[in-house]
Amino acid sequence: MSQAEQFPAANHPQTKGVDRRTLVRNVGVARGIVVRSRSLVGNFAAGLQTLFGGDISVCTNLCEQTRTESYRMMCDHAALNGANEILSGVTEVICYGAAVVAEPNR
Repeated sequence: MSQAEQFPAANHPQTKGVDRRTLVRNVGVARGIVVRSRSLVGNFAAGLQTLFGGDISVCTNLCEQTRTESYRMMCDHAALNGANEILSGVTEVICYGAAVVAEPNR
């Protein structure tokens, strides 16, 4: 099972609200990277869509699938290194964030 399900949205504070927790240690950069290519059919469909302009849905869908997979890989990498939160996670072509262990403030 992917660790992505074990990193609820609340554990991605993106530095907002971190003052409610104490960062115990920095685990390092958590990352996930996926490289995909379109099929011959996908290339043809994208080529047709470029003739009419606008969103190239074949490419958009491929990017979204890739982003989702890279996010899961980032969560898996963070959990493998013992992190329980990811700060400032970014999902673009490469997904990365600061993996840390945090505890509630007392």
